[in-house]
Amino acid sequence: MECTINWMGADGMAFVAETGSGHLLNMDGAPAGGGRNLAPRPMETVLAGTGGCTAYDVVLILKRGRQDVRGCQVKVKAERAETDPKVFTRIHMHFIVSGRGLNPGAVERAVALSHEKYCSASIMLAKTAEISTSIELVEV
Repeated sequence: MECTINWMGADGMAFVAETGSGHLLNMDGAPAGGGRNLAPRPMETVLAGTGGCTAYDVVLILKRGRQDVRGCQVKVKAERAETDPKVFTRIHMHFIVSGRGLNPGAVERAVALSHEKYCSASIMLAKTAEISTSIELVEV
């Protein structure tokens, strides 16, 4: 896996990452740090990637378990250390999983498997952050 990150110029703190799969990801800093607030902060992209990684796992596990999953939303909230390096210290992920006749135990198992075995991002962040989860099921 690889990425190339390019600074977009001397008039700000914007960066564009080109991923190994050929996609572009824009990032920018806060105005207080010289940015222009034109894109997510780099650490926001880390958090978003982690949410995407675990949501991917949960949907895949549920589909493989023949659960009739129709939607999966993850609301991620994080706290960071106050001093540098400002690592994540607490992360809470609230999963809202919708479907028909979902087995609550299967959803709980999918979330647990993601965080204990499959989601590289959340397992990596768990080295510095206390990660907690909650689950909400929605019948559709």
